[in-house]
Amino acid sequence: MGMKDQFQDKSEQWQEQAKQKAQQAREQGQRGRQSQEPGRQGQERGRQGQERMRDEESERMQREEQDRLDQDYDV
Repeated sequence: MGMKDQFQDKSEQWQEQAKQKAQQAREQGQRGRQSQEPGRQGQERGRQGQERMRDEESERMQREEQDRLDQDYDV
């Protein structure tokens, strides 16, 4: 077997290994996404709750500011 054949065989082996590793990574990524779905939904609910709290807080602050302005002009 010549050197050219050896290099070609080695190249084919590396390409096959790369394909196998890529396939394994894809499979692990899919498994990871499936297991993260429930967590992702929980995070989304948490964000919605935080946004709602911020909205309520900003509304409360606006009402308080409006009340202060109204009191200033009532005097």
